[in-house]
Amino acid sequence: MSKIEQSSSQLKEKIKTFVRTKQLVSNNTDQVSKISQEAMSKTLDWAYSKVLNGIPGQKDIDQFVNDYLAKSADKESAIDKMIKFQTTKAAASGFVTGFGGLITMPVTIPANVSTVILFQMRMIAAIAKMRGYNLHSDQVQTFVYATLAGTSVLDITKKFSIEFGNKFAIEMVKKIPGKVLTKINQAVGFRLATKFGTRGLVNLGKAIPVAGAVVGGTFDAVTTRTIAKLAKDTFTDVGLNTGDGMIIPEDSD
Repeated sequence: MSKIEQSSSQLKEKIKTFVRTKQLVSNNTDQVSKISQEAMSKTLDWAYSKVLNGIPGQKDIDQFVNDYLAKSADKESAIDKMIKFQTTKAAASGFVTGFGGLITMPVTIPANVSTVILFQMRMIAAIAKMRGYNLHSDQVQTFVYATLAGTSVLDITKKFSIEFGNKFAIEMVKKIPGKVLTKINQAVGFRLATKFGTRGLVNLGKAIPVAGAVVGGTFDAVTTRTIAKLAKDTFTDVGLNTGDGMIIPEDSD
């Protein structure tokens, strides 16, 4: 084979590789763009159930939290250790990939998206539980979802024109009405689905931390810390922070 023929053959191979790569990216983008609000909402509920009950090969949330508490001087130290693991060792070791390897993902959501949602949600739930919150509370669940989306409950209600209710009444009864919680959950699902679908994955990091973590199938330590900080600000020692300074006392476990 002459040098010209060899060069031509190499060029053709590079073109084929480029076309295959472009098609792969296109297919992934199409899959992400088809994520609906309903599918995302179901994925959030699926992930929350897995967080509470555990998945094959992983500890349930009680074991996960107790393990850190047992090895730490106090709950705040336990929280910081857990966050550090999430943002360093877990990311570097490929733990996230293995995290979802033994479970059945929602078929309508790309596996990498579902896995990161599950991984991030467990971190948020662990922070809430270490601060004494009851994870079986519908209200706590809604605040976990909002935190996952990188926003506050109040911000969600404003952007989606959800009637939050009388501030004084909520503070008195220590609870947001159930219908409002449902609407907030739906809005979070819509927010996540819209961000994934209309902007693609590349520019999502700044808008929604969990989405930024999915880019390239990697786990971004910066976006994980962003979610962790929001979780610590939301699930305070004195109650749930709605985002406007209003604190809702929450029944403990």
